[in-house]
Amino acid sequence: MSACRGAAVTLAGRLRFPETRVDEIALAVTEAASNLHKHAHQGSLLVRISRDDGVAGIELVTIDTGPGFRDTSGAMRDGHSTSGTLGIGLGAIRRLADFCDLYSVPGHGTALAARFWPERHHPAITCAGLIRPITGEVDCGDNFAAVRMGATLTGVLCDGLGHGPLAASASAEAIAAVLETVQQDSGSEPAALVERAHRRMGHTRGGAIGVVQIAGQLARFAGLGNITATLLGDGARKNMLSVPGIVGHQARTIRQYEYEIAPGAAVVLHSDGLSARWEAAAFPGLAVRDPLVIAAVLLAEAGTHRDDAGVLVLKP
Repeated sequence: MSACRGAAVTLAGRLRFPETRVDEIALAVTEAASNLHKHAHQGSLLVRISRDDGVAGIELVTIDTGPGFRDTSGAMRDGHSTSGTLGIGLGAIRRLADFCDLYSVPGHGTALAARFWPERHHPAITCAGLIRPITGEVDCGDNFAAVRMGATLTGVLCDGLGHGPLAASASAEAIAAVLETVQQDSGSEPAALVERAHRRMGHTRGGAIGVVQIAGQLARFAGLGNITATLLGDGARKNMLSVPGIVGHQARTIRQYEYEIAPGAAVVLHSDGLSARWEAAAFPGLAVRDPLVIAAVLLAEAGTHRDDAGVLVLKP
């Protein structure tokens, strides 16, 4: 717990958060780590820097594989406890954070997501992603990014072939190629962006990529390799079409497809570090939650420690 607290204090100090806000973040992270230690199965905690419209903040995410519970609203109230303790932890996190949400289903574990800004700040978050390296590695071969240009939100997820620094370098090249192209030409569509990444990754070990653009309730998607792309909504999922190949080395004609996004639905991209067998029906109401919550739930449910894992969630 002290290591988690120290990491959070270091990040907040680097971002020049006010001293009182640093103390609040430290308390929230300590409570989250304590809760994992007492109750979770295979719990993980992430503290990282997040940016929105040029404002830097801190995100806190915890996930575990069980046992889960039904009354998440009750768990967020001060005084609630399942172990005879005071039960103040989750309620404190909710009060201290600018955003806090908890999602849990019995038998499927729990995900907690919270955001902290230097000053009270409540932006509408439309995309979020998480990556986790294979057990034993520090560098993750999966990488993601998202950028909004006008009314269009572009998201990209790349899985570098293999693991470790060389896989991370390959996926970083793909991400850079997509972002640079979008910023130079905001009209570039997913198929063209995948093609640009394919050319850019020729000197790397290659990988798999998925690029999605959302404008209004329309999604355009192009994928090369085994990136899973899904429309998640109303307890069901619909997979988007990709083509086989290895970005940078082997590609058929890259195709682009269009899909209508139903109200309240989300677009999910994930690597094969998450099993594609997760069932949307097992997570009622998940699609309408914050993108970071959705990403955390899916990583906890379907992620494997035997491979790099990456998931990106976008909403209209």
